[in-house]
Amino acid sequence: MKTRITELFGIEHPLLCPGMTYVANADLVAATSNAGGLGILAIGHLTPAQTLDEIRRVKSLTDKPFGIGCALLMPGARENLEVALAEQVPVVNFSLGSGADVCERVHAYGGKVIATVVSAKHALSAQKAGVDALLVTGHEAAAHGGSVTSLVLIPAIRQVTNLPIVAAGGFGSGAGLVAALSLGADAVAMGTRWAATQESPVHQTTKSMIVDKQVEETIYNANFDSMPCRVMATPNAKKVTAKKLSLWRAVWRALQAARDTRRPVGSLIRDVFKMGFAQTLKVTFFGASILSIKRATIEGDHQRGVQLIGQVQGLVSDVPTVASLTQRIMHEAEIALQSLPRAEQPQEAALACGLFRRSG
Repeated sequence: MKTRITELFGIEHPLLCPGMTYVANADLVAATSNAGGLGILAIGHLTPAQTLDEIRRVKSLTDKPFGIGCALLMPGARENLEVALAEQVPVVNFSLGSGADVCERVHAYGGKVIATVVSAKHALSAQKAGVDALLVTGHEAAAHGGSVTSLVLIPAIRQVTNLPIVAAGGFGSGAGLVAALSLGADAVAMGTRWAATQESPVHQTTKSMIVDKQVEETIYNANFDSMPCRVMATPNAKKVTAKKLSLWRAVWRALQAARDTRRPVGSLIRDVFKMGFAQTLKVTFFGASILSIKRATIEGDHQRGVQLIGQVQGLVSDVPTVASLTQRIMHEAEIALQSLPRAEQPQEAALACGLFRRSG
């Protein structure tokens, strides 16, 4: 199956594993790329040395294209980005910041750039910066999806830009892929679905919870890390998100997280206070959430941890390998096309609608 995204990145299937904190490690990223998709390595919680190790591990596990995810606003992001640029990572996916300089430097060595956006305004800014594609994150997504659902957000952004779009938020099957393509996207990112695979580092307890939870069992508000965020509904998550985190508790937790991730506290503080007051507050509250995320995701501790998750958890019923899941999704996409009404020859109908491009 060919779309503008598969052609842009030189991949087989229009499927991405997004750069999920603590989830998208070298093993999961390489497995995704080896299966024909595009894996995006999460580096925001790593030190530069750890980032280098993870990038080189991906390279040792696959010769296929892969990327890194970088939230430019966060302390240490630029240092980690420098490592990725020095390693000439094929794809850089940035968010929370202006990426004009990133585009220039990545394009200099022949790489590609994806900007994560949640609105048409963000999309136009990213286009002006020179990005190659957009990762459009709808309301259904885990963590910091936008305020508008994917069903409306994707066509809204398609109306203002012709850039290739990767749709994220609410997608976990082949039918979802076909739906995204029909809305104007060129690929999908399925974070929650990829988190519940055998290669994923997510704790088995948490994987089992993903399988058991229903679509409505999530919480979406700004009380977890100061930005509207979607998490799995558990007793601890309900308690944590019931009221806003105080500034002083956020500072204390952020410093604890810095120590846990081996970031020098002094340099962290200097980075943070280079920002304006509003940005400093945002970063502090986000930093306070890191340990909670790690406890739930990696340790399976839901008494103290909080799991970032999308509504699509309710569509997850098993924990397959990445390779088998990829093949399943593409098979489901074919079945979804064949089930469309009044389509006597589904493949030709799809080609006529511009959903796919024929190989060769």
